[in-house]
Parts: sequence; C-alpha cells; structure tokens
Amino acid sequence: MSKILVFGHRNPDTDAIASAIGFSYLAKQKFHLNTEAIALGEANEETKYALDFFNVEAPRAITSAKEEGCDTVILTDHNEFQQSILDIEELTIWGVVDHHRVANFETESPLFFRAEPVGSASAIIGRMFQENQIAIPKGIAGMLLSAIISDTLLFKSPTTHSTDKAIAKILAQLAGVDLDVYGLNLLKAGTNLASKSGEELVNLDAKTFPLSGKSVRIAQVNTVDIKEMLCRQNALEEAMKSENKAKGYDDFILMITDILNSDSELMVVGDNVKLVKEAFDVEWESNHAFLKGVVSRKKQVVPKLTESYAR
Repeated sequence: MSKILVFGHRNPDTDAIASAIGFSYLAKQKFHLNTEAIALGEANEETKYALDFFNVEAPRAITSAKEEGCDTVILTDHNEFQQSILDIEELTIWGVVDHHRVANFETESPLFFRAEPVGSASAIIGRMFQENQIAIPKGIAGMLLSAIISDTLLFKSPTTHSTDKAIAKILAQLAGVDLDVYGLNLLKAGTNLASKSGEELVNLDAKTFPLSGKSVRIAQVNTVDIKEMLCRQNALEEAMKSENKAKGYDDFILMITDILNSDSELMVVGDNVKLVKEAFDVEWESNHAFLKGVVSRKKQVVPKLTESYAR
C-alpha cells in the first residue's frame, strides 16, 4: 500500500501538528492505512515545547506531496485549498478531520469527512480514539491535549465546546499532567517573542481568507504583554506591507492576543483598511484598535470581516 501523507495547514500551529500526528496513528489502527504525519512548515515555540515535553518527534516539513512520491493525502485542522499543500489540487484526498468552516473545497471521489464545531481538530480525534476503543499512547495523548489547550486558550476562547474540557481531562490523565498547570506553562511557552523579527512574528500563525474577491491574510500572535508588542508596531507594519507586496494579499490583519486577560489588539495594513475598521465598533488609533474579549480569529474576527467585505 502506498504511503498516505497526513498534515495540517501551512504555518502550522499546535493543533495542525498534533492532529496530524494523532490521526496518522489512528488511521493505522482503525483503517489499516500506511500513513505518515508531516508538517507544512516548522513548529512554533509553543508546539516545540509540547513535542519536547512529551518526547514526541516533530514531523518533517515538506511543501509538495508529489515530490515525496505520494498522491493521496489526509487533511487535518483545515480544508480550504489556499491553506493546504502547494499541489493539493493534483492529489486524491482520502479524508478530512476539521473544526473550521468548509470553503473552497471539492473532490472528485467520495471521502472520509468529519467536521465539528468544537475547539480543535485534536479534540475530535481524541474522541475518535474513545469511540473506536483504541488506546492512546502517552505522547500522542499529550500532543492532542496541548492542541486543545492552545486552540481554546485553556478553555477561555468562545470557540470552546462543552465536550472539549471533558476529553482534555481524559487526555491529561493519560499524559500524566495536571491540566491547568501544564496548560498555563504551554501557553506561556508560545509567548516568547522578543527574539523574533517582525517578519517572523506576522508569519507565526497566519491564514489566508478569500473575502468577496479579496485576499485577506489574518495572523495571530499570543502574548502576555500587548504594550510590548505595540512598541514594535512600525516593524510589524513594514513586515505586513512586505507580505502584501510579495504574496499579493489585498490586506494584512494582525491579532495580538493577551492570553491572560482574553483581549486582543488588532492591527491592519492594505487596500481596504476602511472595511476592516467598519467591521468593529471600536475606536482606532494609528491603525490599531483594542478589542475587549476578542481572542478567536475563527469565531470573532473572520465573520465580522466577511460581513463587512460583502457590503
């Protein structure tokens, strides 16, 4: 049986990598597939912390499945083609496990598809292990747990589903960690940003969204000190402008999220700044604005932008 590659989205966060690792193992046990978890980019600081903590090898990073001699893939934590591997349109998609909207997606053949409006793709996979009575190795349990913590900001995000904490408690027990203590340490590990350049920061966790014919790039960085990040506004804006010019984005939006207080600062550059500002009923100062209680790109930012761009 030829190898099937399993991967999350580009610029992978903890859920993208953990869900690929988890579902690759599950697919071997349940569906008897020859799978390999890979990544569409290098792991960020938070993910590296989890991989090191649970002694799990990081998936190797690739850009093309065809170059690997593979023509069949499984997508986790995404389904939109612009967020996927470069040659996705040339590949057979065996299956998808996701927790985002379904958009810009179609296949020629039937496939395994599981999408749920929960906090993370890894939460779905954790429950799939339970449903199929498949034992979860300690390291994989720890990675799935880390992804749930990361995507829900330790259950403070509005994307959190009632089932997320239940499966997280089970995974924490299997991984041998205290959920709250480990969770806070994991989130703090992802906020070590001082040594990173503006270019690195705006590409840590960034996704592209087609909004009414416009290509909108939305990045998010987590911090414990928003003011410190705003002191770097000039460098961040220059990096955002460079990305727009190099990649053809119409607009670049950066969310700077305070993981302790569950608020965000929004920064924007591009051709449609007015539409971005009109999406949020707040005061703007020098192209940035404070958004009280906003921490979710998926649930609190993208829907408002979608509505504003459609006007």
